[in-house]
Amino acid sequence: MTAPPAPQLKPVTADVKTTALLLLDFGKQNCGQRPRCLASIPKVQKLAADARAKKVTVAHSLFGQATEADLLIAPMAGETFVRSGANKFYRTDLEKILKDKGIQTVIVTGTAAHGAVLNTAGAAALMGFKVVLPVDGMSSDPFSEMYTAWHLANAPGGIGPNTTLTRIDMISF
Repeated sequence: MTAPPAPQLKPVTADVKTTALLLLDFGKQNCGQRPRCLASIPKVQKLAADARAKKVTVAHSLFGQATEADLLIAPMAGETFVRSGANKFYRTDLEKILKDKGIQTVIVTGTAAHGAVLNTAGAAALMGFKVVLPVDGMSSDPFSEMYTAWHLANAPGGIGPNTTLTRIDMISF
């Protein structure tokens, strides 16, 4: 048996009024211990700066006992912050916050491709959000990153059809 082909990456032009950037679990406690995550930080920081410059909604998350001071990509004043496990919509008001702002598309980045990214992006797609997944904005081990991208691009039940795979340098606002 051979592995399936890699899903195609596509350019994305995000509507600044209806798009949110999700920065999931970029904490020193988890990301700071993993070289692949640390290597993704400069690209994700640039994406966050570009989004902020265009007034895109930005939301952050953490898990466990970590605090906002542990974040490697710090929230700016007024940015949403939630604390949850792998699905950042679970037992938080993230869905309500995003829908109240008219958000229809989420760009999902994060430190645990097979955890927060997979579960939050899948949940977002099932809730009716369009999901943009920059493959260089998520990290884990190489297999988990590949699996997460493949799964989100191909999953049934509305996940695959609502997910666009891209790279950070292919996103414009």
